[in-house]
Amino acid sequence: MLRPQPLTPFAAAAMLAFSPFADAADPDDHVLQEVSVTTASPAHYHPPEASGATRTDTPLREVPQAVRVLPRALIDDIGATRLDQTFDYASGVSRQNNFGGLWDNYAMRGFTGSENTGSGYLVNGFAANRGFTAPRDAATIERIEVLKGPTSSLYGSSEPGGSINIVTRQAQFKPAQTYEMETGNRDRYRVAADVTGALGETVAGRLIAVADHDGSTRDFINSRRYLVAPSFTWILGADTIVQYAAEFQRFGTPLDRGVVAVNGKPGAIPRSRFLGEPGDGDVRIDSQSHHLGVEHQFSENWMGRVSVAYRGGSLAGYSTEASALGADNRTLTRQRRNRDYRSDDVSLQADVTGKFSTGPVGHELLLGVDAYRFGNTQAQLRRNPSASAPYAIDIDNPVYGQTPPTLLPNTDTYERQTNLGLYAQDQLRLGERWRLLAGARFDAYDQSLDNRLRGTTTSQRQTAVSPRIGVTYLASNNVSLFANASRSFRPNAGSDAAGHAFAPEHGRAVEAGLKFDSDDRRIGATLSAFEIRKRNVLTADPADTSYSVAAGEARSRGLEFDASGQLGKHWRVSGSFALTDAEITRDSRLAAGTPLLNIPRTSGSVLAVYEDAAPVGQRYGVGGGVRYVGKRSGDAQNGFSLPAYTLADLLAYWQYSKNMRVTLNVNNLFDKTYYASSYSSVWIAPGAGRTVRLGLRLSY
Repeated sequence: MLRPQPLTPFAAAAMLAFSPFADAADPDDHVLQEVSVTTASPAHYHPPEASGATRTDTPLREVPQAVRVLPRALIDDIGATRLDQTFDYASGVSRQNNFGGLWDNYAMRGFTGSENTGSGYLVNGFAANRGFTAPRDAATIERIEVLKGPTSSLYGSSEPGGSINIVTRQAQFKPAQTYEMETGNRDRYRVAADVTGALGETVAGRLIAVADHDGSTRDFINSRRYLVAPSFTWILGADTIVQYAAEFQRFGTPLDRGVVAVNGKPGAIPRSRFLGEPGDGDVRIDSQSHHLGVEHQFSENWMGRVSVAYRGGSLAGYSTEASALGADNRTLTRQRRNRDYRSDDVSLQADVTGKFSTGPVGHELLLGVDAYRFGNTQAQLRRNPSASAPYAIDIDNPVYGQTPPTLLPNTDTYERQTNLGLYAQDQLRLGERWRLLAGARFDAYDQSLDNRLRGTTTSQRQTAVSPRIGVTYLASNNVSLFANASRSFRPNAGSDAAGHAFAPEHGRAVEAGLKFDSDDRRIGATLSAFEIRKRNVLTADPADTSYSVAAGEARSRGLEFDASGQLGKHWRVSGSFALTDAEITRDSRLAAGTPLLNIPRTSGSVLAVYEDAAPVGQRYGVGGGVRYVGKRSGDAQNGFSLPAYTLADLLAYWQYSKNMRVTLNVNNLFDKTYYASSYSSVWIAPGAGRTVRLGLRLSY
């Protein structure tokens, strides 16, 4: 008999829904013959579990780590259609340069990926954006788990600030259909369909499809997305479940580097002004992913899983990108580029989970192995400006349609990465009040880079050990105290002036805090303090600044607070606040104390939704939110700053009948001009102006 057991990140989302006898009015209990599972996605803002934190379904109040879960209810309330629209609702997450609008990039607790790779995130426990993946659409998301602090002990290479794990929607046996239509200002329209149900006695299927066109505050900028995501589940007897999920996506938008700062101020030109060339057209991303997993219950207390995933992507198109602003503060020289990037990523995971006791001590043991092989081809044609051919534009009076310069080969590389990881974790139950978590991971990493233009190959082989230890004290039914210490690593690509591979980045972190849960577990809050240090950060070689050395160091420390839940029968609330002090502590060119790029010292958000019976129809809800982001450094040298901003949002819905809901979302209500992120003084991304969206949802 398959009894309630800890489920892996991918299977947890699937198993909770696969019951032909499930009652839609009571999503917390599902039964399939002798299979009993519990959903982790109730209709309020405070889910009790997050499988990505430990790869088990440990209650969050017992996990010695700060974790913020953004459930589907919150995603629907704010009307998010993209992952980056949720970043403001978890403390310590800040936007970074998003490669001209082509992918998601964020920092957590001050640390981020790079301009060329973006920030790593997980989908059902698998690394999901090695290579080229468009900004994540929200249609397939069941919940977002924001895992604070290093996650290398479970997932390998990662930034020490934390990771995001996206849990996707999976097939259900009970038939359901949802159709959504949305329209808005600036030529916004979107249609989406989500159909699920039984395909047989033991097979369920689901199909999610999206067509999306989104305008922009920016001149000449709009995006188009087409997404198809099928998934299937087979239940092979009472002890085995097989799941397959895929996504096929096409996304296109012009590469937009934003506006420029004049004399250190980004507001010198209108936020709408485009400084590229409209004739370049879209940069297009095509991607696909496949995930096949098998999970088997060996006995009441032991379970195993094997999963394999493939992700492939391509990015191609022309762009015109700002290079430098002239001394007259009007003439902007530009580069023209053509990119043809392709990637393939194959991953394997296998683990076993078991519960047992040694005397009075209870154990939940996780043993696993994973591996991946990643290939990345980058070919780029490029023409830099020169005195005779500046390919320039007047930022105050732009004239488009110049004859583009002839492009020359600039980059032609093929990168190969392979990794083998072994990990172990034990969660110990020490009496009624104490919980101890101890884990470690060993990684063996190989990388080679073929430079086809130079005819050279560089390679490196690295190993890393990433331990983690944490303790939780359950002080009462409502309050728990926790502390943890952990290490992380992330390989550095490339080589130094002598042709030697760089040592990988290493991070170490400590964290302590407390968690509160109401008696009914519908309201929760977490307060945490942390300090993270990272070394072997790439910095300019003092002997030759055209090369780098792994000699930099950075430090981040701060306080974070998250609260969410259901207040009585009528209110859903969410709040967050972060105080982050993130700075360089050693660098060959920059002074110690230089703040890290795009990291606000203070940030926070509040969201509240009131619901009640409607005089016409069934129910209605109205609410609003406030998002605040403090002043941030605008470039790596702290040469200028992005100003702080506060945005107000409104939302409402009307549930006319069981089958029909009308929604209204107004973001940036007062049409505030603000700057979401930047990379340099000539690559500054303005935020969206007032956005009004009206939606209709039909459910059957």
